[in-house]
Amino acid sequence: MRPLPISVLAAAVALLAAPAANAHVLHTVSPGDTLWSIAAQANMTTRTVAVYNGLTENSNVVLGTPIKVPSVAEGQAALANAGLVRTGAGATARLAPTTPSGGAPPPLGAYVVRPGDTLSGLAAQTGVPTAQMAYMNGLHPTAHLLIGTVIKLPTGAAAPAHAAAAVPSTRIVPDANPVPTPARLSAEQVKALAAEHGAPASLTAAIAWQESGFNNAMVSSANARGIMQVMPGTWDWVNSNLASTPLDPRSAADNVRAGSLYLASLMRATGGDLRLAAAGYYQGLSSVRSRGMFDDTKRYVDNVLALQTRFGG
Repeated sequence: MRPLPISVLAAAVALLAAPAANAHVLHTVSPGDTLWSIAAQANMTTRTVAVYNGLTENSNVVLGTPIKVPSVAEGQAALANAGLVRTGAGATARLAPTTPSGGAPPPLGAYVVRPGDTLSGLAAQTGVPTAQMAYMNGLHPTAHLLIGTVIKLPTGAAAPAHAAAAVPSTRIVPDANPVPTPARLSAEQVKALAAEHGAPASLTAAIAWQESGFNNAMVSSANARGIMQVMPGTWDWVNSNLASTPLDPRSAADNVRAGSLYLASLMRATGGDLRLAAAGYYQGLSSVRSRGMFDDTKRYVDNVLALQTRFGG
């Protein structure tokens, strides 16, 4: 790590004397300063300081201009307002809107951990083994749930006991694969990858567009990740049962490969029924077969099939 300029170290002294823990302080850019160095001396990520100041992480700072260094609370609020959430590994990902655009329904089973929630308690209240809920969300069965963690509950399960409590403002994404990364693919790239792995190209592109807008940084409020919004448990299952070679959890292309392999398996299981396969992708095929399509599932499928024509279907 390169040493910080003397001007930055001097500025650190001023920051240590900041009078209020919940108020930002101003840092005047000095020779040698960068957004990275200003953030580093305040023990913050470059992204936090950038977002708080309405900048990008690669922005240049101008000599003599003020940069606002937020408190921890202000920084977290800025990230949340920008749709950015902290992952278990300390990285950040973009949280998909609670209500997707274009009339798409929200993800099924989405839940934000409240005070008092435990993994075993949520599993018991929703009628599944703790190990099953842990597997689907990429968690250890004995993991301590942090308040604000986004997880998926079983599709169609009753609301847990603390669901009526206020939703925490913080959002935390479990440290699990696949990893959301700041990458995008084009519709043609998605379609080509789908075709390579036996999934209908136009249907895959339609699902990817509705799920993420082709943005691999997306994390849903139900803990699904990447362009194809793959759950950690689904990622592990595809890697173990469908992929011919190990998939890279940080690769946008491999996120599409995983989603395509899963969709192709649904197409085989449904005898090529596009509508039923799309419903299975959203609701889970076993749930669709045992309980029928939920109203949100019908909306999801209608949207996907309408989008499919846009992508050559």
